[in-house]
Amino acid sequence: MRVESHDFDELDLQLLHGLEVNARVSFSRLAGVLCVSDQTVARRYRRLHTEGGLRVVGVRDAASLGQDTWMLRLRCAPDAADSIARALARRPDTAWIGLTSGGTEVVGQTSARTRGEHEELLLGKLPRTPSITEIRAHQLLHRFYGGPAGWLGKSRALTDAQVAALRPSGTGRTDGAAATDSGITADDEPLVAALERDGRATFAELRKATGRSESAVRRRLDQLLGSGTLFVDVQFDSEQFGYGIAALLWITAAPSALDSVGRALATHREAATASAVSGPCNLFAVVVCRDTPELYAYVSARLGRLEGVQHVECTPMLRRVKQLTYEERLTGRTVS
Repeated sequence: MRVESHDFDELDLQLLHGLEVNARVSFSRLAGVLCVSDQTVARRYRRLHTEGGLRVVGVRDAASLGQDTWMLRLRCAPDAADSIARALARRPDTAWIGLTSGGTEVVGQTSARTRGEHEELLLGKLPRTPSITEIRAHQLLHRFYGGPAGWLGKSRALTDAQVAALRPSGTGRTDGAAATDSGITADDEPLVAALERDGRATFAELRKATGRSESAVRRRLDQLLGSGTLFVDVQFDSEQFGYGIAALLWITAAPSALDSVGRALATHREAATASAVSGPCNLFAVVVCRDTPELYAYVSARLGRLEGVQHVECTPMLRRVKQLTYEERLTGRTVS
């Protein structure tokens, strides 16, 4: 991944990749791997945060928690799409919300913790909203790429040796933990909520938020991260690095080729996520490209030539309204 933006450079991309490998890594350890000073890392991090849309946030992994995840496509009256998108963004069960199709379609992802929450949204609130003219719901059946596996890993900004040096150690069950360690319990909610606000919150801050000792917080966080029920995500403004186009792909593959096409998608540099889904199409992907010509080349050539691909619907993202646990201003920027 070559950085062409005048705003940020290769070191910034390496810093982001390092955070994706280990989001809670200390600045001193990151500086040592990147061969720069601690002050340089801290200064670059602050600038990425204030100018590059950088957010490091804890995320509940619905797949690991056994929760159903759905992609929603809501065709709306043009003058209502923005308000509907914002209303959905305020819901705690939505992970991200965006506007596509010239601002007439709201697309989002929702993971309900209970069947009742899911039915209340799909069978209750949405059908009663008069400005919504069509509702499509696609259940995610299998994840080929995405979640804890971030798009930055495909940048190869860091060498394999640097990735190995940054990779966290000591996570997972090391003390004969009970089966509840594989899930998020009621006692974990203050800890998870604090990490959803700031995935790099210090252990002192987490102790204050939870009322637990720092050693207990550290142990429980290791368990949650090790079990996969929680991961720490790195989000940033990809346009600052020369990637100004994000698009949603709704792909129909021959049933016999579903798995092979999904696995191929997962290897593509452009693909930020790839999943098998229910509905008229059977694959869904989010791709990130430099510009419209590159998106066209990807869809028509690399994707279009995959054996088994029968149909592709491409909907470029117009605006991102919500990204996981925080809400983006409607600036028209693409946030990866």
